[in-house]
Amino acid sequence: MTKIQETGDKVLANVERVIVGKHREVRFALVALLCRGHLLIEDVPGTGKTVLAKAIARSLGCSFRRIQFTPDLLPSDVTGLSIYNQKTQEFEFRPGPIMSQVVLADEINRATPKTQSSLLECMEERQATVDGTTWPMPDPFLVIATQNPIEYEGTFALPEAQLDRFMLRIRLGYPQLTEEIVILDEQKRQHPIEQLEEVCSGDELREMQAAVREIYVDPSVADYIVRLVSATRSHPDVYLGASPRGSIALYRAGQALAGLLGRDYVLPDDVKALAESALAHRLIIKTSSTIHDILPGQVVAELLDTTPVEGVNPIGSGGTHGGPREVVAHASAAEA
Repeated sequence: MTKIQETGDKVLANVERVIVGKHREVRFALVALLCRGHLLIEDVPGTGKTVLAKAIARSLGCSFRRIQFTPDLLPSDVTGLSIYNQKTQEFEFRPGPIMSQVVLADEINRATPKTQSSLLECMEERQATVDGTTWPMPDPFLVIATQNPIEYEGTFALPEAQLDRFMLRIRLGYPQLTEEIVILDEQKRQHPIEQLEEVCSGDELREMQAAVREIYVDPSVADYIVRLVSATRSHPDVYLGASPRGSIALYRAGQALAGLLGRDYVLPDDVKALAESALAHRLIIKTSSTIHDILPGQVVAELLDTTPVEGVNPIGSGGTHGGPREVVAHASAAEA
């Protein structure tokens, strides 16, 4: 796990040369990357959403493509299309910008539902089917989508099937005054992203992604995740709760966060830290509750307060003292 932490810290420090004062948000972006998940950044223009995607791609030495979503964008503009070659008298596949390792889907909600649906297969199955032929996505593959939560004119709301495919949703927000002064100083002559260098190769990233899957998750923590997600489905203010994909996202994200923090086991605190980013965008609030300004994030926060960590054994009740199970049990029992 030391390797995951060391490499993660290098990538984190490299990205933070450009993204100032957003340590938590950048770490969550790396969590999605290590989990082979996708990231949705929802914020107002000018807060660094595009720069974050570019900085991650440069730090990892990954190929990067940007897709500007507009109402006239077609599915073939995303996935690619087959073109007839008169010399060979055969159709040749011209891959679209989605065939890249880091893809920025900029203003994703400005495209029509038909074009948005072209991402469904790519994001979930990591492949694209064009004219009956299936083409695999590159490895690693990460979609970072952005959308503006303020301006809705000329936009198309993302369907639940699309939102559910994003492992995490984050918001960057405005920087603090001192942080904004640093941004001004750093961009006085040129943008600092031009000086970013690769600090982690694609092979190293794939090794880290495989190692994250081996991080220990105690049965009590897995049970806590399931009960937390299940509680979203029976909450009185929720019309549609989180799906089993939400449970998997929280489970995998907990493993990645533990690895980035140098641990080979997941704590309930990891789950709590990630819960809102992993679950809030998967919830649909009832119309009667939205009138009273009930937000998905508030529901998740309430469930975190009311859902206890159960099914744990205190230290010394069994097993080998000091192992991952005892550490998790001790932390969970303290919180419960």
